[in-house]
Amino acid sequence: MNRINQKLQEDKKLLSIYFTAGYPNIDDTVSIIQDLEKNGVDMIEIGLPFSDPLADGPTIQDSSTAALKNGMTTEVLFDQLKDIRQSVSIPLIIMGYFNPMFQYGVEAFCKRCQELGIDGLIIPDLPVDVYHKQYQSVFEKYGLINVFLITPQTSDERIRYIDSISNGFIYMVSSASTTGAKSGFGDEQTEYFQRIAKMDLKNPQVIGFGISNNETFSQATAYAKGAIIGSAFVKHVTNYGTDSIDKFVNSIIN
Repeated sequence: MNRINQKLQEDKKLLSIYFTAGYPNIDDTVSIIQDLEKNGVDMIEIGLPFSDPLADGPTIQDSSTAALKNGMTTEVLFDQLKDIRQSVSIPLIIMGYFNPMFQYGVEAFCKRCQELGIDGLIIPDLPVDVYHKQYQSVFEKYGLINVFLITPQTSDERIRYIDSISNGFIYMVSSASTTGAKSGFGDEQTEYFQRIAKMDLKNPQVIGFGISNNETFSQATAYAKGAIIGSAFVKHVTNYGTDSIDKFVNSIIN
């Protein structure tokens, strides 16, 4: 069974952390992954930096720009992860835009992910219809889960379609804006969380965008299996480096 599915079966609320590979320093990727697992994170999204990250807010955009300047590429990331399964057992997901994967070759990319022990991909700009028709068989051949995003504007019909071709979790974007930390969720977002919960989808939901502290983590996981933190973590390593990851994680889950 895919590690993502195993993790989703655990009787707990899940914390997933996103970070940008190659940031703050090119060689930080593996140590960040190891530290996050050691401190109780359930899943990790490894951001493959891209020059035009449309879904990302300024914090992650800036980290992507810095990582690219540091020399991060798809091949560098794959090389850094070549021994990752010797020290890390939790699910690892690569989150990135489709262009670098297409340039690498979709099947070659998926094959390499399988060899490294990557469990899934999140590709915000790959339309669900295109994936379903052209790439689903390739992903499944290499045992990869493709995670789709939904927003408050996604129709029920579209959500049910995404649910029908998904086999992991659905990434619930908390608002229609780009990524970034928020202080809390309003009535509109709470109603959206409740609406999706009532749809009784076959795939569990994990909420992302706007989760930044224990309060927003607790609010989100009241309605979903887990929550994803990205910008707040990237901001933390920007301000404090990679030596205090334990403090950040503890502030969320304790």
